[in-house]
Amino acid sequence: MMTHSDPSNSFIRNEREAKIAARADQLAAIFAERAPKHDLDGTFPFENFNELRETGYLALTVPKQYGGEEASIYELVLSQERLARGDGSTALAVGWHIGLLKQLHLSGACPEPLFSELCHEVVNDGLVMNELASERATGSPTRGGKPQTKAVKVDGGWLISGQKSFCTLSPILKKFIISATMSDTDTVGSFLVEAGEGVEIIETWNTIGMRSTGSHDIVMNEVFVPDRHLIRGRASDQLRKPVPTDGNMLHIPACYLGIAHGARDFAIDFAAKHQPNSLQTPIAELPNIKRLIGEIELDLTTARTYLYHTADRWDKEVDNRAELKIELGVAKHVATNAALRVVDHAMRIVGGLSLSRAFPLERMYRDVRAGLHNPPMDDIVITNLANRALGK
Repeated sequence: MMTHSDPSNSFIRNEREAKIAARADQLAAIFAERAPKHDLDGTFPFENFNELRETGYLALTVPKQYGGEEASIYELVLSQERLARGDGSTALAVGWHIGLLKQLHLSGACPEPLFSELCHEVVNDGLVMNELASERATGSPTRGGKPQTKAVKVDGGWLISGQKSFCTLSPILKKFIISATMSDTDTVGSFLVEAGEGVEIIETWNTIGMRSTGSHDIVMNEVFVPDRHLIRGRASDQLRKPVPTDGNMLHIPACYLGIAHGARDFAIDFAAKHQPNSLQTPIAELPNIKRLIGEIELDLTTARTYLYHTADRWDKEVDNRAELKIELGVAKHVATNAALRVVDHAMRIVGGLSLSRAFPLERMYRDVRAGLHNPPMDDIVITNLANRALGK
């Protein structure tokens, strides 16, 4: 692929960020070679996660005191956006892992001894985690549905029974956090569950986009969880003011902008080289192609600027994080919808060849469509903006 201008480099502000970006770029190039096969077969990229382990990527957001890099939200966004240029499925999947670790660090909800154990397993053993909250009966957990998964109190712990859907990373999850309705208080708690007896993966994931995330269903049948693995749900939790942790969710728009950037690079490279015998120059010189390229740049510049600005504000405005929740939603809305337009324009530039599986654009087109179904949903973002304008 030819070398062309990359305006996103302007978001790298220092040597540390340059190293984080360089690692993501190197991994993205490797993952891009494997992505077509995994997408076609709907298989999980185990080898990608082996390399994420070997390069230390899995410990990106682990606190320094436990041997991690303790990346800021800005650095998380930077790394995830560049990783997604190679393979959106891998980027989105690992985003849930590093985002969860950041969330647990920010919230302090996980008891320190348990959090320390988990972090050391991530750093030393390459443990991969996710929080499983979605259920088919409740839909997106962001809409407030109560889990049908039950946690029944028994001596020394809990028995967990239920089924979770959209369990990204399920093929490699040895430990994961789930939400469940607690039998003794009828409130919702979060529990750390270990894969093993009573835990079963039901291979339900067969979608048009993000086909390699391994987001199958996980069924739990009276799985014992010791008291020390209760993350949230203690009586003291009800009295404590929640600590805003939503900044970690910016890994979602970062991923979809990264996919769009990958489509942008492919389309520009194609336009600069493709010269039908009816033309004296490559199609990049045609006014209509330049217009499409310009619109791609406009969308990416606008969405990326807002995303990175919001991430930077989150990092710096610690006391204002609760007020930034709407801004986080706007960043996701702007980024995912811009990504859809960018990939569409890229396909218009390439023309009918963009539909071929020999090229990555048709996969990118399917993958960015999935962004509309990651939280927060567009309608919630718009409603929140309207309510803020109305003073509600």
